[in-house]
Amino acid sequence: MADTRQSALFVGHGDPMMALRDDDVAHALGRVGARMKAMAPRAILAVSAHWYTRGTLVQSDPHPRQVNDMYGFPEELYAIHYRPEGNAQLTERVRELLGDDVQVDDTWGIDHGVWTPLHHMLPKADVPVVELSVNGLRDARYAYDLGRRLAPLRDEGFVVMGSGNVVHNLRQVEWDNPDGTPQNVAFDQAVRKAVEARDDQAAVDYQALPSWDYAVPTPDHYLPLLTVLGASEGEAPEVFNDVRNLGAISMTSYAFGLAG
Repeated sequence: MADTRQSALFVGHGDPMMALRDDDVAHALGRVGARMKAMAPRAILAVSAHWYTRGTLVQSDPHPRQVNDMYGFPEELYAIHYRPEGNAQLTERVRELLGDDVQVDDTWGIDHGVWTPLHHMLPKADVPVVELSVNGLRDARYAYDLGRRLAPLRDEGFVVMGSGNVVHNLRQVEWDNPDGTPQNVAFDQAVRKAVEARDDQAAVDYQALPSWDYAVPTPDHYLPLLTVLGASEGEAPEVFNDVRNLGAISMTSYAFGLAG
């Protein structure tokens, strides 16, 4: 058991250029990362929207590769080197907690949904990271219950972190819009209301929320939030980066159990 119960975080990672930005969103990520690091986590279990798979998969590679799963961006983005170590103890505990529901798979790595925010949060890449995939064959309730099953990790020195976006609709992106559309705002605020009230069922039943079909055209970026909610059941959230941009992207992020 760890001396300090670790945090659970849902981080809005936005577009890949977030890694190069020096703005309020990046600064907030840095502050949250410093507080997380001060709690001395053994490793981070990162549930990434960009590892969307047929089944629930976990990594075991002691030296996971950096995955530049984005195309057509400036060279300086691809020049970022972010290579945290893996953690065998975390992988094994995930396998113990999830049993036959999870399989080890090392064909992926640390994708930009994870290294982009961590580049600001933990710039030295000195906390090990193990990715867990988003199971595209299962529903929102499964994603939430998965978090509940993984919650014991937090008492064993491990952070549970989800990376995605509450609103993520690339087909509706407005590159010249620094804010969010009315549909973006409506859904994002409805989710925030549910999270702050710890009405987890409302977050799970997101298809009953306003403009859900605009906000979540595919569930990959939303489901990591539900896993984090399951891992933090009943805890009050700290909201950070309550920002919407590019019309159809929400950066709104949530922390649970973060000291300081």
